Amino acid sequence: MAVMTRPLLNSRLAEFGTTIFAEMSALAARTGSINLGQGFPDTDGPEEIREAAVRALRDGLGNQYPPGPGVPELRSAIADHQRERYGLAYDPDAEVLVTAGATEAIAAALLALVEPGDEVIALEPYYDSYAACIAMAGGTRVPVTLRPHAGAYVLDLNELRAAVTDRTRLILLNTPHNPTGTVLTRAELTAVAELAVERDLLVVTDEVYEHLVFDGAEHLPIASLPGMRERTVTIGSAGKTFSFTGWKVGWITASPELTTAVRSAKQFLTYVSSGPFQYAIAEALRLPAAYFDTLRADLSAKRDLLSEGLAQAGFDVYRPAGTYFVTTDIRPLGATDGFAFCRSLPERAGVVAIPNAVFYDHREAGAPFVRFAFCKRTEVLEEAVSRLKALSA
Repeated sequence: MAVMTRPLLNSRLAEFGTTIFAEMSALAARTGSINLGQGFPDTDGPEEIREAAVRALRDGLGNQYPPGPGVPELRSAIADHQRERYGLAYDPDAEVLVTAGATEAIAAALLALVEPGDEVIALEPYYDSYAACIAMAGGTRVPVTLRPHAGAYVLDLNELRAAVTDRTRLILLNTPHNPTGTVLTRAELTAVAELAVERDLLVVTDEVYEHLVFDGAEHLPIASLPGMRERTVTIGSAGKTFSFTGWKVGWITASPELTTAVRSAKQFLTYVSSGPFQYAIAEALRLPAAYFDTLRADLSAKRDLLSEGLAQAGFDVYRPAGTYFVTTDIRPLGATDGFAFCRSLPERAGVVAIPNAVFYDHREAGAPFVRFAFCKRTEVLEEAVSRLKALSA
């Protein structure tokens, strides 16, 4: 029998393996621990939106292939959302594309816009699919590290500027930022925009946590800044805002030329998806402002509950300005290796978290940091806080 000598997995993906989320979720299930690792809510979103999906199913809306760019009702709702909230006018027919969640939007954008050898700057730590999608596109990722300072993570604009070379194709932004919870300020985004215009760079910006900002923080789409609309692909998603992560409804807004490019890649990934759910999310985007205000207030209270509990357990806590993740420093607990700490945490305290080092190219920079999710029921967070007290003891 002939033996295959060539590895089966494409060499571009060989470094990635199984995601840390799968490993830690399996550990939570095996040990009966509270899973504060993977970022999904443990309750569904608004009942009227769930019923809208049921109504679409019963009425035969989206049960067959929906239009490739997305159903018109959703594309119009997305365009209205961008205009009403940010003053960004997009043509729903030419400048909006519906995707299978933000993950597909990221993949399609990078596959469409990056040639082999192009450099892509990403803010480190970054969501793990960024690195994989850059690799699949044949690009070279260039991390610019957000560094902890005075209780928050900050972007070094000089480091960002120094990272740009003649091979740089685009900057991949994420704000509000997962996993650190940083919300880039107007001044920071203005500097990024000026750099992009000066060096003729594209920007792909992941804004799926746009509605999850706290303490008066402002979410500002970089596409709204001078010179940026025609060079920016903005990515949004319904999952985080409406707590229906399994529906996988995402989208991009961009110029006609950029949208056409991304659609050219997207059509060969899923082609179409989430037909009935698209109609439901069109209704969700038109919910009154009170829904979004209540969502932020609820998550802000949960952030405070978990952050205070983690501090009492002995962690240094970086209180996030956005998202639904809290980053902590484990060194006050006498630990320095986030992987070992997270793998032992279920036995020690019955709680699962994620080591931030998995989101870094510079693993040593993320080694002592661990991420917890607070998008869970209050009683679950209270129980997790109670269990974590064992660490301080």
